[in-house]
Amino acid sequence: MNCMKSIIPILFASILLAGCGAAAVVSTPVSNVDNTPPKEMPLTEAQSHRWGLLDLQKDTIPGMSVDKAYAELLAGKKGQTVIVAVIDSGIDIDHEDLNDNVWVNTDEIPNNGKDDDNNGFVDDIHGWNFLGAAYDEQLELTRLLASGDTSNPRFSEASAEYEETRSGAESSKARYEQIFQMASGAQEALSNYFGKADFTAEEVNALETTDETLSQSINAAKQMYGFGFGTLTEAMDQLQGGIDYYSDQVNYNFNIDFRGRKTGDNPDDFSQTHYGDNNIKPVKKSESHGTHVAGIIAAERNNGIGMDGVANNVKIMAVRAVPNGDEYDKDVALAIRYAADNGAKVINTSFGKYYSPHSDKVREAIAYAGSKDVLIVNAAGNEGADIDTVNVFPNDTFGTGPEVSDTFLTVGSITSSYGTKLVSSFSNYGATNVDVFAPGSGVYSTTPENEYDTKSGTSMASPSAAGVAALIRSYYPKLSASEVKHILMDSGLQINREVIVGGDPNSTSSFVKLSRSGRIVNAYNALVLAAQRSK
Repeated sequence: MNCMKSIIPILFASILLAGCGAAAVVSTPVSNVDNTPPKEMPLTEAQSHRWGLLDLQKDTIPGMSVDKAYAELLAGKKGQTVIVAVIDSGIDIDHEDLNDNVWVNTDEIPNNGKDDDNNGFVDDIHGWNFLGAAYDEQLELTRLLASGDTSNPRFSEASAEYEETRSGAESSKARYEQIFQMASGAQEALSNYFGKADFTAEEVNALETTDETLSQSINAAKQMYGFGFGTLTEAMDQLQGGIDYYSDQVNYNFNIDFRGRKTGDNPDDFSQTHYGDNNIKPVKKSESHGTHVAGIIAAERNNGIGMDGVANNVKIMAVRAVPNGDEYDKDVALAIRYAADNGAKVINTSFGKYYSPHSDKVREAIAYAGSKDVLIVNAAGNEGADIDTVNVFPNDTFGTGPEVSDTFLTVGSITSSYGTKLVSSFSNYGATNVDVFAPGSGVYSTTPENEYDTKSGTSMASPSAAGVAALIRSYYPKLSASEVKHILMDSGLQINREVIVGGDPNSTSSFVKLSRSGRIVNAYNALVLAAQRSK
């Protein structure tokens, strides 16, 4: 599913430049980043909407220095157009901030019902949809149990995990519903008291009453404010999101009897390769993940609306292959091959899982993309785990063994807080299997129907890094996918601070030990190093 586990509201959780022998980049003033004062204060609204683009030294916010790169390195320069494939859920290609940056297959005549370019996909104008009309799906461990294949070496493990996680989902759903009812009752009672639907925390906190029922509503409201909500309406919106999330888990992800696939193919038969359709848009508004990811990479810059993506000169190829549940290995493998065969130079994969019955086929597709000089930028996952000790899929290696291609970059997530809370509490890490970190907490981007929202996850960190990769491939097109990968790793900001790992204040590590590079992606430095290496 989208980056292993979607990030739902967690307010209730309590209820520089030298590497690989390269010369130092002397034109970037970032050699003393560890002397930059820590900043763990809340961001302004303007900062929160673009913090990933900001500069550590100037703003004391650990963004990727994207705005600085455009102002000081790219002004007056013209890059080449780069196709970036986003393998994800559906993408709203009509969004006001994306519609000018969508890939068009010029070898295909729109809507004539023919495969004009002979690539096996009819009318694939903007990409391909391997899910058909489906969206809701089981998790891979649920599929394993539903198969009844007790000979599978992971069957017992899946069975035990299933019982624990399904029970947890049911309990969480009930808890969210209980809190929602409390907040809803408080909202109704206080609205009646004030004679208006909207009221402030200050107004509630100033209330004194001997009415027991009203007093209970005041206490409930204060509890919501204590969780960090500004209003009860905001609390109910967030709580409803939690209810929907856990309801989907109970009704679909952990439902052994549910069958979501509607494409007519056998997902275990890799000889069946042409299925699905050309409708790459979301099937419902809540299918927003792909649109959010696409906006981080390629939302139109400086158009005065919404937000700015990382990269200009980008066309997004939409490949719909990630459901509301675990993606099928066949869909992922074919999606990677489709993107590589149709001109993508960067592929973003903001999804993952811990069971993968055909992981070898996915690795073959990763190697195939690498052979065609395509860089895959992949989300590390959201379990707060060391993925050197557990297999996460997709991956370009088994365990900590040799990689099938040097064109696969795995990205962990950081927050906007330059201090002990730098690493996102949910982010996976690994000195071998995570390559670099990038902004992934509280990232503002596009969502369907011309809307915008803030989401968190390594799903957001991956497209942040993919956008910088696209910048390099646009302005320095002679560099190979492997070279771009290592530039991103070698040019990042190296942070030597102690940080909290996995959200546990009692678990800390030096940031440099949490990935192969020990660095945060930095667009300014990457472009400087790309200029050097391209010579």
